[in-house]
Amino acid sequence: MTGAGSFLRPAVLGLTVACVLAIPRGTAGQLQPPEVTDVRFEGNEAFPDDSLATAIATRPTECRSGLFLPLCALGVGFALDRSVLRERDLPRDRARLILWYRQRGFREVQVDTPAVVRQNGNAEVVFPIQEGRPVIADSIRYTGLSESQAEEILSDLPIREGDRLSAIALDATRDSIVSRLANRGYAYAQVFRNALRPADDPHSAVVTFEVVPGPLSTYGDITIEGLDNLNVGTVLRTVQISSGDVYRRNEIEEATSRLYGLRIIRSASVVPDTLSLDRDSVVDVAITIQEGDAYRVRAGGGLNTAECFNLEARWTSRNFLGGGRLLQIRGRTGHLLAAQLQDQLCPQAGQGKYARLTGVASVEFVQPWIFSTRNSFSASLFAERQSLPNIFVRRAVGAQLALSRSISPQTLLTFFYRPELSELDADAVLFCTGFLVCDPDDIRRLRGRNYLSPVGASLVRDRSDDLLNPRRGYRVLLDVEHAATWTYSDFRYDRVVLEASRYVPMGPVVFAARLRGGWVGSGGFEGLLDEPRSVELVHPQKRFYTGGANTVRGFAQSGLGPRVLVARPNILLSPYIIGGGGGCDVTDLDADNVVETPGGDRVPCDPAPGTIFEPRPTGGTRVFEANAELRFPVTSFLEGVVFGDVGQAWGRDQAIHVASLEFTPGLGVRFPSPVGPIRVDLAYRFRGEETLSVVTETIREFADGDPESAKIEVRTGEETRMTLDWVSTGTLVPLVQPIPFGANDKGLQLHLSIGQAF
Repeated sequence: MTGAGSFLRPAVLGLTVACVLAIPRGTAGQLQPPEVTDVRFEGNEAFPDDSLATAIATRPTECRSGLFLPLCALGVGFALDRSVLRERDLPRDRARLILWYRQRGFREVQVDTPAVVRQNGNAEVVFPIQEGRPVIADSIRYTGLSESQAEEILSDLPIREGDRLSAIALDATRDSIVSRLANRGYAYAQVFRNALRPADDPHSAVVTFEVVPGPLSTYGDITIEGLDNLNVGTVLRTVQISSGDVYRRNEIEEATSRLYGLRIIRSASVVPDTLSLDRDSVVDVAITIQEGDAYRVRAGGGLNTAECFNLEARWTSRNFLGGGRLLQIRGRTGHLLAAQLQDQLCPQAGQGKYARLTGVASVEFVQPWIFSTRNSFSASLFAERQSLPNIFVRRAVGAQLALSRSISPQTLLTFFYRPELSELDADAVLFCTGFLVCDPDDIRRLRGRNYLSPVGASLVRDRSDDLLNPRRGYRVLLDVEHAATWTYSDFRYDRVVLEASRYVPMGPVVFAARLRGGWVGSGGFEGLLDEPRSVELVHPQKRFYTGGANTVRGFAQSGLGPRVLVARPNILLSPYIIGGGGGCDVTDLDADNVVETPGGDRVPCDPAPGTIFEPRPTGGTRVFEANAELRFPVTSFLEGVVFGDVGQAWGRDQAIHVASLEFTPGLGVRFPSPVGPIRVDLAYRFRGEETLSVVTETIREFADGDPESAKIEVRTGEETRMTLDWVSTGTLVPLVQPIPFGANDKGLQLHLSIGQAF
């Protein structure tokens, strides 16, 4: 037998291969299931097609999003969600539709066999439906409740008299009654429902809910397991339930979320024993906790084109002095190697003093409950050096006191007071153009140490699914600040910022959008109030600067918004520059020859073409930004992005016009990393030429007592220079006429950073 089997197997195999090869090609093609191009329902009146489509498994091939319509028309794979016909699903879908209708009160519904129309490898599926007449709940009665209980429990229930007799609504009504009773102390409440249809009128029903509240229950024994660093008193104070108090189901749910407010807790559960067969008036509660490490040390670093390399380290005690209190020490430094890598990796980090190390050191203490477990109090001390490239360098020491309240899940309201003593290192042009303070003595007072002490409130609601790489949900931020004399602030201002982001998953693709707007207004600077003039002073730190990796990506960091051009006297007075002379002479810049205009004193000078100007951002008092992007997978480890950004910042005297908004499209890639996606974005700006004011310094004749080094040196040739018997006064004055600038400012802008843009 073994020999015969060995002989038959090759023969059978050869015959099978021959049969397969003999099948016509057209027959083989027919073995492929057709693609479903359309699914329709005929005869449905009570429910729309999109509702019925959720009840069945058969679905058509669809475009993942309206944003992909051009790609879908081209048949691009990731833009289409393809579906093929599965014959075995059709009878099941017919049964699903019948059940779907009957659950919603249509007891006489009929769904015929689905019709399938095949053509050219595609299929259309049609489900014929005869809905019939629905059953109506003509009468609804509730028994077992007192009048006072009925008023509280039976309002706004899912089913009412005259509604269709929906099993879904009946179950929801029963569950609502049980839940409301449980929240009022009736842990063992039960509800029995019955729907009677008279034989002589099968399309109407009499519905009865028999309510059995059971005994009024109280909390019994409360057991706590898993404690290591925390103590029992801290846990009980946090959950806010005590033996003998009236049991309420919603308090059990809130107790769990309160426990997560203690940062040392890794996981927590609060479970009432409502399954007891005794069903007496006492409900025992079991609390199980898993603590994390009492101490945590974290360190990390990053790289971006605006700050170069940065490092951060944190040490945290998550049960400081017991009670779940938090103590955190944090240190961060940035602009590492910024000067050395200015031309390679960090082109937006600034030069000179702006490229030097920045950093912050802080100590923060958090008390997790104040008067309520929803409240927390925090106090912190900090010292920092902050740089905004080519705008200012700020050194500050200060503190912050904050009271936060959790008003709903993932929603935090915080009131704060943040006094700080700050010192600005900025060019005089920032004060003259941004503050309209051009006198050297006043500039020295603004540069010196001043108090910036706002009070404010912030509301944060974060319902996104991930901090660094969200795929669904939304975020909302509202921040309001006020600084005045009574807050011990030398700068007086009001500031409001509103930001909202939305994340929508569409299969493997994510659509993300963000809107941000802000306004700041000022009441002045305390150190200049004794002067007989009105000056609007908005601290440079509180002004709005847009453009950069997280705002309008077609521009460099802070490269969009109000700007001025700085032209040094030695440039304007030089007889030799590309294309001719500087265009000005000493009489134009003489401090005694400035021109009085309605806008203030100005210099009567007309710079020559080719004059070298330094553009400087001055910040705006209003800002608007809008971003939208599509994030789609390219490979298993690489994500692509197509985006468009719109934005602008406006100065105090600039009108807001839609035409002034700048639009910058672009594309990018994302690489996964432990600290968030590494982001590379390339965007294009269309701006080109704009008209900007030119600011320079006035001069005076050299006088006895002036150092020789103060004399102005100008270029007379490629390698020759000449010294003038004139010196700068240090007072800044704008030229009479603004000039067109940046005709060649169109182009691409590259950004490198970590984490999504928003």
